[in-house]
Formats: sequence, C-alpha cells, structure tokens
Amino acid sequence: MKRNAVRVADRGWGTHRTVTAAVRAADEGAVIHVQPGDYRESVVLDRDITLIAEKGPGTVRVVAVHGPAITVRGGTCELRDLTVEGTTDRESAVLVRGGRAVLDHCAVSGGRVEIGRGSAELRTCTVENAEDSGVLVTGTAQVVAEDCVIRSTAGHGLTLSDAARAEVRRTTIERVTGCGIVLTGESQGAFDACTVRHVGDAGLLAQTRSRPLLRDCRLHDVRTQGVRAADGAAAAAVTPAAVDWEHAAAAERGAPRTRLETCEIFRTGSEGVLAGDAARLRMDDCEIRETGGAGVIATGTGRVEMDRVRVVDVPGTGLAVVEDAELRVGGGTVARTGANGVHATDRCTVRLTECEISTTAYTALHIAGNVRAELRSCTVRDSAQHAVRIEGAADFTAEDTRIERARMTGVDVKDADAVLRGLVVADTETGIRLDSRHRPLLANCEVLRPARTGVEIAAGTSALLVGGRIEGSGSAGVFLDERSEAWIEDLTIADAQGSGLVIWADARPRVRSVTIAGTTKNGVYAGDGSGGLLEDCTISATGYPAVYVGSRAAPLLRRCLVHDTDEDLSQADDAAARFEQCRTIGVTASTLPTADAGDAAGPARAAGTAGSTAGVPPTGPGTAVDLREGTGEDRLPELLAELGDLVGLEGVKREVESMAKLMQLVKRRQEAGLQPPPLSRHLVFAGNPGTGKTTVARLYGRLLAALGLLTDGHLVEADRGALVGEYVGHTAPRTTAVFKRALGGVLFIDEAYSLVPAGQSTDFGQEAISTLVKLMEDHRDDVVVIAAGYPQDMERLIDSNPGLASRFTRTLRFDDYSSQDLVRIVEHQAARHEYRIGDDTAAALLDHFGSIARTERFGNGRTARQVFQQMTEHHAMRVADLSDPDADDLTVLLPADVPAVVS
Repeated sequence: MKRNAVRVADRGWGTHRTVTAAVRAADEGAVIHVQPGDYRESVVLDRDITLIAEKGPGTVRVVAVHGPAITVRGGTCELRDLTVEGTTDRESAVLVRGGRAVLDHCAVSGGRVEIGRGSAELRTCTVENAEDSGVLVTGTAQVVAEDCVIRSTAGHGLTLSDAARAEVRRTTIERVTGCGIVLTGESQGAFDACTVRHVGDAGLLAQTRSRPLLRDCRLHDVRTQGVRAADGAAAAAVTPAAVDWEHAAAAERGAPRTRLETCEIFRTGSEGVLAGDAARLRMDDCEIRETGGAGVIATGTGRVEMDRVRVVDVPGTGLAVVEDAELRVGGGTVARTGANGVHATDRCTVRLTECEISTTAYTALHIAGNVRAELRSCTVRDSAQHAVRIEGAADFTAEDTRIERARMTGVDVKDADAVLRGLVVADTETGIRLDSRHRPLLANCEVLRPARTGVEIAAGTSALLVGGRIEGSGSAGVFLDERSEAWIEDLTIADAQGSGLVIWADARPRVRSVTIAGTTKNGVYAGDGSGGLLEDCTISATGYPAVYVGSRAAPLLRRCLVHDTDEDLSQADDAAARFEQCRTIGVTASTLPTADAGDAAGPARAAGTAGSTAGVPPTGPGTAVDLREGTGEDRLPELLAELGDLVGLEGVKREVESMAKLMQLVKRRQEAGLQPPPLSRHLVFAGNPGTGKTTVARLYGRLLAALGLLTDGHLVEADRGALVGEYVGHTAPRTTAVFKRALGGVLFIDEAYSLVPAGQSTDFGQEAISTLVKLMEDHRDDVVVIAAGYPQDMERLIDSNPGLASRFTRTLRFDDYSSQDLVRIVEHQAARHEYRIGDDTAAALLDHFGSIARTERFGNGRTARQVFQQMTEHHAMRVADLSDPDADDLTVLLPADVPAVVS
C-alpha cells in the first residue's frame, strides 16, 4: 500500500530502512521524512516525490554506492536539507535526466550536479569537492540557482553548454582550479549579484555563440582574465531585467552577446577583460582595477562597447585594441595606468566619447598602424609622455577635447592624418606637433601655456590651421619648419615668450587674418630663405621688431597692420620681402613700407642685420623629404609633354591641353586688368576602372599650379567612406575636413556616384553633396574638384543636386584601352624595370589582350600591370633553371612568359 507520508530510518523506528525502498512504496506526490543517518545507496526518482531530512541540514547523508547518489528522471522531485555525496571518480553526485529537481538547503560533495535534460532549482545549496565542474548544465536543460556556493572543484565552477540556460542569483563560486563560469555552444545565462573569486583560470569564459549577462557581479582574485570572450565568441545580448530568452535569441546579429552591468573586476592575474576574435561584448557602469596586465584587450575581429566604465590602477595599458578589433567607449574613465591609457594598432577602430584618460606612465592615447580613431568631448591629462600620439597610416579625429599637463607633446602626429577641432591643449611641453605627408587640420583649437612651442609644423609638412588661439607659449607660438607649407587663417597668437610666428628656411606658408600680440621677441620671424604670403594680419606689442626678415627671405605681406610697438621691421641686407597696402599705428621707429608712403610693392630695406637681436629664432627641429614642387609657366611645356606621353586617352589629352591654354589666357587677362571669361575648373571624369583618371587628375593639378591658378596643385583622393559619416551629424564635419586638406590643390572623389546610391534618397551621401556644393562656392578660387566614376552612373550623380549641375559643366570621357594600348603599357612597365620586349613577344601580348573578355572585372591599365608582373614571375622561374644566364637571359621577356588567358 502506497502512502503520502513515509518515514525512513536506518535503525530504530521507521517504516523503511532505505530511501530507495521508501520511494518505491510511496504514492506520487508523497513526502518522505528521512531520519538522521548515513544512507549508502543510489536513489532514482521518476515521479513527484519530496525527500526531507527530518532533523534539518547536516543530519542525513545520502552516499552513492555506484553512479550518482541521486538521479532524477521525471516528475517534480524536491530534496530538502540533505547532504549528498558522490563517489569522487568524476561521476555526478546529482544527475537530472528529466523532470524537475529542486534542491533546497542541500550540500553536494564528491561529484558534480549535472542537469542534462529537464530543469533544476538550487536554493541555498553548497556544491564542493567535485572532480570537474561543480554544476554542469547541457543540452536544452535549464537551471535556477539562488544563494548558493560552488567551491573547491578540480575543474570549472559552473558550466553551461549546448543550448542550456541558467538564472543564477546571489551565488558565490570560489577556489576552483578552472574558470569560475563557462558558457559554450548557444548557452545563455543571467547572473545577478554573484561573486567569482580565487579561481585558477578566468572568472568568466564565454565561447562560440553563448550569451552571458552579468549584473552586479564581482570577479576577483582570478589567475588569468576576469572575463575572456574566447576565439569565436560572439560575446552579450540585448536582455531585459527579467530574462526574456525568446527576445534575446531574436536579437540582431551585430548586437553584443556578452554583457556586464554594474560589475567589478579586480585583482586578476592577467587582463581584466579579453575579447578575442569575433567577440561581441558590452559593459555598462563597471569597474576594472588592479589587474595583472591590461585593463581591457580587444583583438582579432572582437568588438567591445563600454559605457560609464572605469579602468583604474592597472600595471599595463588601460585599453588595448589590436588587429581588426573595434572599441567604443562612452563616459569612461582610464586612470593610473602603468603604460598607455589607450593603445591601438594594426587595423582596428576606436571611438571614445566623453571619456577621461589621466595619470598614465606612457602616452595617454597612442594610435599607430592603419587605425581609425575618434576622440570626442574627452579629457586627457597628466601623461608622463605625450597626451596623444598618432603615427603610421592612422586616421584620427578629435573634437571638443581638453588636453592638459602632458610632460611631452599635447598632440603629436607623425605620418598619420588628423583632424583636430575644438581642442584645448594646456600646460604641456609642446602644444601640438604635426609631421605628416597628409594635410592635417586644426580648427578652432586653443593651445595654452606650453613650456615650448604652441604649434609646430615639421619639415616638409602641409597643414591647415583655421581659427583658435595660442597663448603663453614658452618659445614660439607657431613654428613652421623648413619646406613646410601651412595654411593659417583667423588665428590669434598672444603672449609668446619667443616669436609669435616663426617661418623657417624654404617654408612657404599662406597666412591670413592672424593676430599676433604681446610677444617677447618678434611678432613674425621669417628665417633665411623663407617665403610665403601674409594677408590681413595684425601685429602689436612685440619685444623685438614686429617683423624680422632673414637673408634671402622673400615673404609677401599684404594689407597687414603693425601697431603699438617700438619697432615694426628689421631685415637682413639681402632680404627680398614685399609689402602691399600695409599700415602702421603707434610705432616708435617705423621703417615698414606702407600704402601711405606709396610703396605698394617691391623689396624693402630697413635697419637690422641677420644675427642681430632684431630676430632671434628658436632651434629648428629635424628634417624631412622635400615634398614641394617648383611652379611657374616655364614648366607648362614639360607638363604638357608628360601628358602627351600617356598611353592612349587621345581625346582626354586634347581636352586637358585645350583647358590649359584657356586658363593661361584667363591668367593673362587678369594680369592685364580684364575680366576673365566664365569658366568652371571642376570636372567629371567618366570612365571604367584603370583608365588613367587618377593620373590625369594629378597632372591637371600640377598644370594649374604651374599657371598660378592653384597654390600647390597637390591631389587629395577621397571616396564615400572618407566623406560620409556613420551617424547623424558626422557627415558634414568629415566632408569639410577632407575638403580643407585639398585647399590649394585638387580634390579627387573616386566612385563619386556612390554618394547617391540608387533608390536611397535619405542616404547620408546627400548631406556630403550639399556640404561639398557650399564649400566649392566658398572656396571657388582655392580648389578644384574632380568627380570620377563609371560613365553610366555619373549622370545620376550630377542630376541629384542642382548645385552640382551648375558647377560640373564639363565631362572628360576616358575610353577603355585598346589591345595595342595595353601592349604599350606593358612595354612602358618593362622599360621602367629594365626588361626588353621583342616584336614576337609584343605580338603574343596583342593576342593575349585581344582574347580577354571585357567584362566588369576587366581592369584596363591595372590588367596590363598585372600581366607584366606575371610575365616577370614566369621569366624568373625560367631563368632560375639556367646555370650561367647572360645579359639577354636576364632582361628579355619571351612569348612563353606571356600568361595564358583564364576563361
């Protein structure tokens, strides 16, 4: 007869001597009261049963004889106040194979709690001394654990695999030899107010496509990382406060999958957080401190998002990003690091917004390689080296950021491209230093109290300085090194302890509407052999003569005002400065030619010699490759000859030559005081890839520079990616920055039609076009824009905006190269690399190019260059087998070297 209340006692008064016997005799839903004692048996539960230790926790031990001590196969089975012991031979102490198991105030040791099917609830339980994971959840099983302790296991603390799910609250995992928490497969787990400590590996290991969510958790005293999103981990998902697994499973593919909220990670053996390849990880309101290595590392293709996260007191770098990883930080703090605050290299992407980086032992923000980095509304201070260092092929944008108290340079740019807008740089050694083949932009920046130079433009560097203020520099306000070509507008330089603006040998700046006041030395120091144009500038209250012009220096000062100073001009005997429509007011000793004196132009001489205290330069910094090309109409025949030497493109060459002659006439009419004819210099280049569009654009710029219609004639290449932002409000600043780098030269927009994708009228590209149209109007004499792309797509671009149609009135069509043209290109390549091509090889090449299908993948000139490269490879393999090759063997390309056509 089955009963609803059953008593078990191993001795004395009791209905049954074993738990197994009581289970067999009990009705479904029965409550079995177990008297104190040790019960050595393996109990199987397959229907609704409750087992209760009659005298409370610690009084009843169920010890496995073989296999698990407790196996649940079906029904709802509740164990209350029991001690369950496994065999310690890597078997489970409690095994759930179906149904629902509830463990309340139980102690499990000598084996794991394993849930393979069904579900389990652990309430105020202890799991310890397991040979592998303390709790293992597999398959589609689910577990809820509250107020539990998992400790002293020989493997991981809690493992979720396959499609298992867990909700864990107020649980501690400690003294395990593996990781504290492990998620693999497509498992999902929500952990609230949990602690992981004293573990032999990572606090949390998230692999593959798992979705862990940690809230209010503490991970500390771990041997390796606090969190490791392993290779392939798609690291946390969008999960509301109450876990909605269906919603989480439907989260978008790019969303974070490993998520930490209000968590603490500290005293780790290595990194605080490591996001590996393909990881997707997000942290909100967390703190990482006292790590054994970097605070956070993102590597591979990992993506990390951090909002209001503090990374402090770490012995290495605060945030490190390498390879193709991406890091986005909002409202974060990085402080007291033993290396860099942020270090990014390789091809990664970094975006920091409203962050604070302070007290770093190395450079606070170090960007290198092909990194794309943005710094917006941030504060960087107290760096033992540079505050910001950008180098290599990096592309860096900084806006509305304050930089202070760096022991070296506030912003140091080496070879990279940079846009700095609205920065305040205070109390650094040097304010900003630019040394780049690109044209960095400084817009509305302030440099305050640098110990040395405020802004330094290195040798051979072109840069744009627009707006802003430089105040209280320890030496020069702005130093333009030899051969540099800066464009400076609307800048104020005040209270420099040296000279306000120093123009070094062979520098050729263009300076407009600059105010210089209160300098200890000269207002403008034009060093030996320097030049440039200074327009509408104001200089006052200088300690030395307002303007010093060195030996052979030939700057042009136009409409400049010098006032309220002792002396306005000092020049070397062989100086060749020119002054047009300049004025002086309140100058004690004035020798500067002014408009009132009738000296509108021409060389001027004044007291003072080179080397006198009238002009004392600071020490010039290092050297760089001279990037400057000579100008003048005498170069026009040479440039036109270079154009004529181009293979094919006969129609294009005729049009460019015609435009050059027309513009030469325009210039002569202007010099004669006549009105120029209406003319738009902006062009559309319509042609397939590889037809020479970039080459002709570069020559076009040089032609205009030779005619004096552009100051530099340099080429700035851009595409949709360079002009169009990812977010609302980002496109106009990006487009403006690229445009301003092209001032004085040519802006070449490749695949320009991609700014207006077919069928997408609300695309951000429309904003880029509107911005370009306005800039082209504002700088109509300072830049030429060339839009290039497929012929069939360029008409759609021009029709997308009325402003484009009125500015691009001329289209040059670049036809595909003929087979004969392609042979000539190969012959040019061969001659350039000291190879020879005979008539028979040329004939083989002609047959080769005639056999190539002219599909969309055909590359024109690029195809010819690829063919030449393949020929040299075939030639090398052929000659390598010769024991004693002669000169012909080493240089002559044979028909056999021509590659076969791939169908």
